[in-house]
Amino acid sequence: MVTLAEVAQHAGVSASTVSYVLSGKRSISASTRQRVEQSIQELGYHPNAGARALASSRSNIIALMVPLRTDMYVPVMMEIAIAVATNARTHGYDVLLLTGEEGPDAVRRVTGSGLADAMILMDVELDDERLPLLRETDQPSVLIGLPADTTGLTCVDLDFGATGALCAEHLALLGHRDIAVIGEAPAVYERHTGFAERTLDGLRARSRELGLRVLHRPCEGGYDAMALTLARILDERPGTTGFVVQNESAVEPLLALLRQKGRAVPEDVSVIAICPDQVATQSSVRLTSVAIPAQDMGRHAVEHLIAKLEGRGKDEVVLISPELTVRASTGPAPAAP
Repeated sequence: MVTLAEVAQHAGVSASTVSYVLSGKRSISASTRQRVEQSIQELGYHPNAGARALASSRSNIIALMVPLRTDMYVPVMMEIAIAVATNARTHGYDVLLLTGEEGPDAVRRVTGSGLADAMILMDVELDDERLPLLRETDQPSVLIGLPADTTGLTCVDLDFGATGALCAEHLALLGHRDIAVIGEAPAVYERHTGFAERTLDGLRARSRELGLRVLHRPCEGGYDAMALTLARILDERPGTTGFVVQNESAVEPLLALLRQKGRAVPEDVSVIAICPDQVATQSSVRLTSVAIPAQDMGRHAVEHLIAKLEGRGKDEVVLISPELTVRASTGPAPAAP
């Protein structure tokens, strides 16, 4: 392995000068810095992570807390996690992935051990137990998600309230008056997970303004659960002609069950999904959808965290505006018999 002394000899400077270039603790002339950096690149020198951490009091690691639960759609969570890791690396940071359901204990572990310089938290609940600890610590943090109280926090998320409203508007414009929301698994609502609650609130509020009747039914996903949920919806509201699905595991079972019942999409019923574009475009019917902007969410979270680490960040809420893409699954409401 290349040593710091070899870099110094190659650049024609002292070992301490190389150390100062790496740590940034002293001002080094631009020409000397350039010469040292060129030697580092040519020789393929990689500073010892432990030594750098001791010298700079920095680990150059970001802790990403993403509890992997069976009731959540893991591919979306991991796409956001990959976006965080990719963007963090461009700023010289690695990512420590914490996937357990540890809650406040995970925050204590990171802040008390020096494992990481900063934290990004996902799967945010409206009254998240981790938040009091975040407000008490000086360690920079960003939430990918929106709690009920954002005071003293930096949050990045899709505007799920506007997403729900956008779905209601699209169906109302097509003449639908009875719509059903097929939601996440019941446990997601029992935890008061922010994105699910805010979608429902936004859709219901806009539906009231537009004169739509809304029926919401959580669903575990999968064919059997979807069959029971759909039967219940059609029993309670047989005139339902519009469906909003916020549950990726329920999308294909819903389309299959509608075909079995002789309800054509979009001639008889319209379906909107809140899901990744890949899910929408690869379904048996290309779905009108609001995409989950995983790449943007990860990028914004890292950028705001780096700004905090560099002393130029501030607490703020960043909501990404939803975009609805019309495909083959929505059309005019059928004429009343």
